[in-house]
Amino acid sequence: MDRIRRAVSRWAVLLLPGLLLLAGCAGPLPAGADLVRVNGVVPRQGLLTTDAADPDARRILDRLFAGLMSYDAAGTPTPEVAESIDTVDNRTFRIKLEPGWTFTDGSPVTAHSFVDAWNYGALSTNGQSLHSYFAPIEGYDQVAAPEPEAQTMSGLEIVDDTEFVVRLKAPSIEFVQRLGFAPFYPLPAVAFDDLGAFGRQPIGNGPYVLAGAASGRRVDLVPNRDYRGNRTPRNPGLRFVSYPDLDAAYRDLRAGGLDVLDTVPTDAIGSADDDLGGRVVTGVTAQNQTLDTPLRLPHFGGEEGRLRRLALSAAIDRTRICAQVLGGTCSPAQDFTSSVLPGFDPGLPEGYLLEFNPKLARHLWVRADEIAPWRGRYTIAYNTIAYNADDEHARWVDAVADGIRTTLDIDVVAERASDTAFPVGRRVQYPSMLAFLQSWVTGAPGNDVGYSNRDFDGAFTVAQAAPSLTESYASTGDAQRILLRDMPVIPLWNRVATAGHSAGVTDVVIGWNGLPDYERIATVR
Repeated sequence: MDRIRRAVSRWAVLLLPGLLLLAGCAGPLPAGADLVRVNGVVPRQGLLTTDAADPDARRILDRLFAGLMSYDAAGTPTPEVAESIDTVDNRTFRIKLEPGWTFTDGSPVTAHSFVDAWNYGALSTNGQSLHSYFAPIEGYDQVAAPEPEAQTMSGLEIVDDTEFVVRLKAPSIEFVQRLGFAPFYPLPAVAFDDLGAFGRQPIGNGPYVLAGAASGRRVDLVPNRDYRGNRTPRNPGLRFVSYPDLDAAYRDLRAGGLDVLDTVPTDAIGSADDDLGGRVVTGVTAQNQTLDTPLRLPHFGGEEGRLRRLALSAAIDRTRICAQVLGGTCSPAQDFTSSVLPGFDPGLPEGYLLEFNPKLARHLWVRADEIAPWRGRYTIAYNTIAYNADDEHARWVDAVADGIRTTLDIDVVAERASDTAFPVGRRVQYPSMLAFLQSWVTGAPGNDVGYSNRDFDGAFTVAQAAPSLTESYASTGDAQRILLRDMPVIPLWNRVATAGHSAGVTDVVIGWNGLPDYERIATVR
């Protein structure tokens, strides 16, 4: 009987659109004109939750699946499939599922749906791109090794169909905040029969279902009538349309062929308000830009290096560059995270170290010269992985270089280079300040400048182990104050998303991740 059920489920992957119509899960497919048309890229490699490194794939997966937690536009995490997540030490979590959740093939969402998906995602031989997000769980190192010592993580224990336990290697208050991110979504049993086929036609438990297979330039989604979570759609469905570039999408928006464009082209931002009749929305996002100088370089280690990095920070006019060079697409940094994230504190006492202050910059540079006189050239590379030497990025890198040169009267160039200062763009995949700060923990994968401070490591650990978010936010502030005094990298700005929409939709809001709150969009046509 089990084999029969699994065989039927396997065929359901291929026949899902028709089955949905017969079962009434999604209801009749609406005409294309009724769907809210939004820009997006049709994924080339399928839609598998633990392999969705591509943000364009995740914007679709986030509509098709519901996790233990979900995030609102402000980044606030709220239980969704989870009825409760209990812990006394932020290390062992007892998770109970809300009863009644099902996948769109009718199968129940159980503890196995989560545990099996997470174990699959973590196992190295499965080659899943998001495997590292399971690293805090006990037993991850054994399954993630090149030659796995185990097939499942020892820190996952199923109690029954509606309850399971997660044990971490160390306390982590932000672990719960991760649980609304794609790799932590549940998968139905049928997924493991043929993951390739499942990725082409996923069966989820989220607010939308696929309306037919993705084809050509578009993916259509319609509301899932059996969805019981926090994100009930206010629209008749979404059509993700792929464009060759943002300029083409913007032209279609102006012509009425697109309803929502999440990113107005930079050169059109100045005229967008007039072009779109005032239908422009903006929002700070959980993406920041820093200027990183390896601490191993001459003049940038020890106390001399600390003073020079502080001087460089004070020599950069972030407000002017954001407004005049970047056209309002960025907001000056106030810390090492993003002002949009829960717990952000705009009143850190050391925040003045990120303000333009030529007098302070020169004073700090002279103090560094007293330790070791400056010799040579400060070079900013723009040929990093995150940024190419295109016109937009060359403009702001040149502006930063010009400001430092003018303020400190030193030789500064921006060019293709290696083993020098370089710009880095960072974004977090779930709304947590600690997800940003972990980059500067001693030996962390993202700690490319070689920063190490025991006091910062200790404050970070205290923030992770805090018994409440309020206490964690306070300790996060302590950690950030240490970073501001040390300035291991120089925060520049947070990205501001600028979106536009047609007259046919309303209530378009930019979320913490820079994308529209898709479920919230309402039609007026």
